[in-house]
Amino acid sequence: MNKRDLQLESARALAVFSAIDSDIHEFNRKAHHDSQNWYRAVIDKYISEYGGLPSQVGPGKMIKLLYDKLL
Repeated sequence: MNKRDLQLESARALAVFSAIDSDIHEFNRKAHHDSQNWYRAVIDKYISEYGGLPSQVGPGKMIKLLYDKLL
């Protein structure tokens, strides 16, 4: 996945998750100051809970992003 796809998928996943400090801390710990690793950590958590990418399965599929409307 390219960086933009990572950003879009993680945005969908974050819209579904409750933004609690423990989750954010977990993402930061896994990222090691690398934004792409942070996006991957968010997506990995989503996949572990829903079984696929946010744009394809679960409640993330229902999220409409403004970016999508600009294309």
